[in-house]
Amino acid sequence: MNPTRRGLLLFALALVSACSVPPGRVRVPSAPITDARVSQTGIASWYGPGFHGKATASGDIYNQNDMTAAHQTLPLGSKVMVTNMENGRTAEVYVNDRGPFAKGRIVDLSFAAAQSIDMVGPGTALVRLDVLDSPVPLRSIRPALDYTLQVGSFSQLENAQQLRDRIVKNFDNVVITPLQSKDTTYYRVHLGNFSNRSAAEEMAKQVSQAGYSVIIMEK
Repeated sequence: MNPTRRGLLLFALALVSACSVPPGRVRVPSAPITDARVSQTGIASWYGPGFHGKATASGDIYNQNDMTAAHQTLPLGSKVMVTNMENGRTAEVYVNDRGPFAKGRIVDLSFAAAQSIDMVGPGTALVRLDVLDSPVPLRSIRPALDYTLQVGSFSQLENAQQLRDRIVKNFDNVVITPLQSKDTTYYRVHLGNFSNRSAAEEMAKQVSQAGYSVIIMEK
């Protein structure tokens, strides 16, 4: 064989060998890791005119035209994406209130939020909640709880606020929950959320011993 041709052949073989990597040594980039969002699926309802201008559990004044929501267990201040599973429409809301207290419902939307996902007319809708941001880390959304303690109910918001401010010095999770009746709004001071009555009764004993009148309320 011609030395020149032989040299070219050896060079080509060396080049092929260099480009051939055993399959087991090939590093395939892994798919990007994305954080799974904390979610919950259930029935949403909405609340509006009767509570407009009233205080929420967070202390904010409820404005039915703001994109807000009430949830029983999500930390106040959480940001949540609500998806209407019946039509695919979505809305981003800010959780600043407690509720709903009707069994079988997971979230109460403001009028504006309900309108944006087209559920004002029906009144309720099957939705999925995806937590976008929360004041504290969350691994899951706790389900709706069944009991709370009522330590006062007032027609004047200032009286409810004064009682709440005294109780929070010794107990956690004290909120003011407005209740709209036919003629007036009552501001109920609630303490705690409990999934069973025995836990509620145990806390009620402690609150009673501290000098407060307590009623165990079933939601």
